[in-house]
This record gives sequence, C-alpha cells and structure tokens, in this order.
Amino acid sequence: MAIKIGVVMDPIQSVTYKKDSTLAMLWEADSRNWQIFYMLQTDLYIEQGQARAKMTRLHPKKDPNHWYEFAESDDAALSELDTILMRKDPPFDMNFIYTTYVLDQARADGVLIVNHPQSLRDCNEKVFATRFPDLCTPTLVSADKIKLRAFASEHQDIILKPLDGMGGASIFRTGNQDGNLSVIIETLTHHGRTPAMAQRYIPEISKGDKRILVINGTPVSHCLARIPAQGEVRGNLAAGGSGVVQPLSENDHRICAQVRDTLIEKGLIFVGLDVIGDYLTEINVTSPTCIREIDAGAGINIAGLLLDAVELKLKERN
Repeated sequence: MAIKIGVVMDPIQSVTYKKDSTLAMLWEADSRNWQIFYMLQTDLYIEQGQARAKMTRLHPKKDPNHWYEFAESDDAALSELDTILMRKDPPFDMNFIYTTYVLDQARADGVLIVNHPQSLRDCNEKVFATRFPDLCTPTLVSADKIKLRAFASEHQDIILKPLDGMGGASIFRTGNQDGNLSVIIETLTHHGRTPAMAQRYIPEISKGDKRILVINGTPVSHCLARIPAQGEVRGNLAAGGSGVVQPLSENDHRICAQVRDTLIEKGLIFVGLDVIGDYLTEINVTSPTCIREIDAGAGINIAGLLLDAVELKLKERN
C-alpha cells in the first residue's frame, strides 16, 4: 500500500518555484507514488483528544507556471497518515507552537513527524548551537545591555542578531567603537525585555556561510557556501548572497560527528547546520532549505535520501 505523507507548509502558491526545498520533497514523494496530503496550519485541530485536519490531496508538477494541482479534500484524523513533514517557515510564533501541539498528538497516535514536534519547540535555531560551546565562536545570549556591551568591549568586532529571525533579517555587525551600539542593543532586546545573541565576528564569512544538510545524523556529501555580496556581512541568499556548492571539509565532518547523537536523540531527522570557518553558528530545525541548490551543483537527490530515511523509520516501526 502506498505511503500516505502529509505536509504542513505555507500556501503552496506562494513558494518560489525555482528553489523551494519542500517542492523537491513533494516531487520525490510523487515519484514514489506516495499519496500526498497538503495542510496549512489553520487546517489542523484537536477534537475530543484526536488530532485532525482538513487535508487536500496534492499532485505536484514540475512546471514553473503550474507546479501543483489540488484534488479532493477531506476532514480526517491525522493518524490516517504514515508521516507528516512540518515545513512551515518561521516566524516561530504562538501559532507555530500551537501547531506542534496538534502534531504532538498525532505522533502519540503513531504518525512519524519530521521533525519531532517537541524538538521544534525546544531547539531554538540560534540557542540550540550553544549546546556545543566547543564548536562555537564566543557567544552570549542576553537581554542585559551591560552584559552585551561588555561582550562587545571584550571581542571588539561582533555580530548581534535576534533569536527568532531568518533569512539574515536584523543581523548587525558592530563593536565597542560603534556609536550605534546602544541603539542596536535597545532595538534587538526591545529595551532589555527580549534576549538577543552576540557572537564574535568570524572573518571567514568572506569564504561563505556554509549550509550543511544532515539526514538522520548523516551529513549530505556537499554543502552550499553562501558568500556575502560586496559590502555585506550576511551570506544568506535572501540577503543577496551567492551560493557555491562544495564538498564538506574535514572540519565540517568533525562538527557533524559531534552533534550527531544529539540530533538523533531529539528526533531531528532533517537539519541544516550553519558553519562559518571552523565554527558552528546555527542549527536549523524548522524548515531547512538549500536542497535544490546543492542537488543542482553536486548531482545529488537530497529529497530522495530524506524519504529513504523516512521509509526506513516507518519499516522499523512495523
């Protein structure tokens, strides 16, 4: 019997056809004749203790002008599915958290959720990396302006960023000689009410902010080095960076090996590590991207590797 796979995502009509990673997953599922069921966050609910949703059969297409077709919709228990991909992009807000509660219930009913709902809540993509201090550049997470200014004074050249951002939004390179440092701290911490992250600046950003994709603890052989545009400090493609596909280095493999057991323990089947120079800077768990770019540059089928891992886990359960 065909595997039934659900996907919780942003409206499919709003995705960027030429690079969307979720589309790659859907195309791969379709190539395996899996039945695909599409859901928005607002489609999910709990009734009488049962996780349910309005599910719409989806047929993905490799056509830049028409990349999906909807078929019939049904209101059904999520337990009718074998697995669900949680691919809703940040912001990580209360609606995101409420969705993970519904997915928690579905998981209790036997559905494989990628990634584990509790870990989606627990593993903030910035703070989670601090679980591995030996892999990180000096880092401080605080809302205290005195501590943040002291960090800037000690390291002189730093990066300040919010804990809930994505795509390079609101990332500042600053330091103790910057006359705007106090304003930046006030802005990011909402005048001391919200923690922000400070990291010592890593000059190797000029060679790229590497996105390394990890599937059930095993890294994909190639990564995407996102190189900042001229005059920029952010390598994010959304911030104008350019991508170069390259094999993982020895140090990249060392980092992956050190985080592997924790990722597996937390049910984080598909993860994106961000690495600059020798340092781990973030662990992306919500909806990691860059599948299409790495596939194109290295001739890999990353979505195939992911669905192989999903299929193996489903077989282990039976």
